Amino acid sequence: MTAAIPDTAAVTSWVGDAVLAPSMHNAQPWRFRWQPDTGILLLDMDLSRAMPRTDPAGRGLHVGCGAALFDLRVAAAHSGWTARVRLLPHTAGTRVLAALTFVRPAEEPDLDLLHPAIRRRRTNREPFTSEPVAPELRDGLCAAARAEGAHLSFPGTWHLETVLELIASAEAAEALSPAVREEIARWTASGDAKERTDGIPASAFGPRRYDGRAPVRDFAVGSRPRERSSAIFERLPSLAVLETHGDTPADWLMAGQAMQRVLLQATLDGLATTLNSQAVEWPALRWALRDPLSSEGHPQMVIRLGYGPEVPPTPRRPVSEVLEVS
Repeated sequence: MTAAIPDTAAVTSWVGDAVLAPSMHNAQPWRFRWQPDTGILLLDMDLSRAMPRTDPAGRGLHVGCGAALFDLRVAAAHSGWTARVRLLPHTAGTRVLAALTFVRPAEEPDLDLLHPAIRRRRTNREPFTSEPVAPELRDGLCAAARAEGAHLSFPGTWHLETVLELIASAEAAEALSPAVREEIARWTASGDAKERTDGIPASAFGPRRYDGRAPVRDFAVGSRPRERSSAIFERLPSLAVLETHGDTPADWLMAGQAMQRVLLQATLDGLATTLNSQAVEWPALRWALRDPLSSEGHPQMVIRLGYGPEVPPTPRRPVSEVLEVS
């Protein structure tokens, strides 16, 4: 294993993959600082993209940044490098979430296998078919979460009903909160404008739910996007709950990395995925999402999996906006 410093072009390319990660309302709350003299890449949180109403503790912000961090690890491995990560390297109160250094060759060659999925992964809000996710695929996704120190569970029949009811309660609470709806509107208003490079455009809302219970967040509540159709969604969606043992900022970053590893593996498996954090955003509902067999788990995300149509990507900020070279 040889310590070395990659060139700036390589790091820029890796950040280009990192910014394709999902984040809450596609706010993309990350910034990167590359120090070529020391070979250190810093990942910072961008507090201008925080959501004080729906994410007051910054949990969702950390999860999104963790997902970007995992994409960067995969991109580095694809180039034959290992990204060695130190989470929260400085004292409390700073915006630095992780410090990365690089060595050759790659220590985790299995990460390279995930690289093709980075640009293929989408958040899919369309109806899925009734075809179940095979047990062997579920097992592989659980193993992907474990590899990053997290736990992924697929709720059984009665727990699935509970999860669906909790998400429905969160939807109702969200619809009745003008402050929450106003914050969400910040990331959806004028989303189809060609110049916008963040947020969720109306073209990515998916159809209105005419029937079914698939937990797909409706970003069009209170608005009427043109040419938006209605559709029947799954009655019994395939859902997974991602949990961590702790609930600190380090655990949230770990959850983001585990979430992204699961999403990339699911993409390689031919599965469509949707993220839903609605019930996680309401403390009174979040605890009940837990796997009943996991007494210490802290739910971080609900993931819907299945087979659905291809959907286009959502916009991303250019690397020049999120990467500083000093």
